[in-house]
Amino acid sequence: MKKIGIITLNGYFNYGNRLQNYAVQEVLKLFGYYVETLIVDINKNQEKDKNRSLFKKNNSIKERSFVEIMDKINKKIWLSINKKNIEKARLNRTEIFKKFTKDFINETDFRINENNIPSNLADDYEYFVTGSDQVWNPDYMSGSSIYFLTFAPKEKRIAFSPSFGVSEIPFKYQSNYKKWIREIEHLSVREDAGAKIIKDLTGKDAKVLLDPTMMLTKEKWLSISSRPKNVGSTKYLLTYFLGGVPREYRDEINKIVKDNNLEIINLANIKDSETYQTGPSEFIQYINSASVFCTDSFHGAVFSILLETPFIVFQRKGNSPSMYSRIDTLLNTFDLNSRKASNIITNEEIFNIDFSHIPEILEYERNKTLTYLSKALGGKN
Repeated sequence: MKKIGIITLNGYFNYGNRLQNYAVQEVLKLFGYYVETLIVDINKNQEKDKNRSLFKKNNSIKERSFVEIMDKINKKIWLSINKKNIEKARLNRTEIFKKFTKDFINETDFRINENNIPSNLADDYEYFVTGSDQVWNPDYMSGSSIYFLTFAPKEKRIAFSPSFGVSEIPFKYQSNYKKWIREIEHLSVREDAGAKIIKDLTGKDAKVLLDPTMMLTKEKWLSISSRPKNVGSTKYLLTYFLGGVPREYRDEINKIVKDNNLEIINLANIKDSETYQTGPSEFIQYINSASVFCTDSFHGAVFSILLETPFIVFQRKGNSPSMYSRIDTLLNTFDLNSRKASNIITNEEIFNIDFSHIPEILEYERNKTLTYLSKALGGKN
């Protein structure tokens, strides 16, 4: 059987990353290929741009209020006091993510990096697919050419809904990005901002496609989900914030909990050690069973739509507008801008959400994506 190799961000800590990797694999398998995810050892490519990270950190501090700074200091003190327990919880969580990967994602037993790419690698695969996730984010991959598939013949390179995660490419990477992107014949991205970057850099048009997680049905996702131990008959509000929960957001969430007599479950809060040690399978079921889901996560919003769970999207604090572009594209595509926290005024609006128009949009967008992939895979049905 002919093979396809996936190049994506490898890691065992982020729900969206693991679930999109699984989704890319499952979609490509529909075309009759044996699909593997190649392990890229990015740490051996280049060091992260420390100056850029420090600049962003300093700017973030300047934008914070006194209350937010004090919250940050108190959090650091708590983390220092509970260092051993936190480390144990994180290690356990990583093992849970690794088990999910072993059970559901077919990874290679070898690694590649800029300085170690097997000479016969391109011959072993019919095609290579880069994506989804922020594989073209210069902050994450430090200008590595691997994520642009430069090791493979041009006719074997396919971009499947990759994301940049930034509004513009730093000058020092622009020359390479122009060259590498121009050499990808089958070009797609995950959000409108990414299409604009490509147009500005190369003059090429890139198709804006669904995130691969949305290519799989609700039933497919529930088939690999697991019910968390602390989910029973009690109704709960679920939170998942990657950028932390600012005090103003906490106040809004606590009011919803109080007004509607809900429990609260915080997925990304290390202080709740048991819930923090949750894997991707439980993540799906947590969202599916929630009365309402509050998040600043793109994939949090994605799974709320797929599972038809009432949700509220908060803008992540300290991030550039470009990071929010993918959520904007998502909500615009599915006519769900009403789910932004800034647009929800009454308590009734929190729970009254109409999903009846979603199946038709999903069908259209899925067909568009399948048509793109079919063409990229040599017209294969």
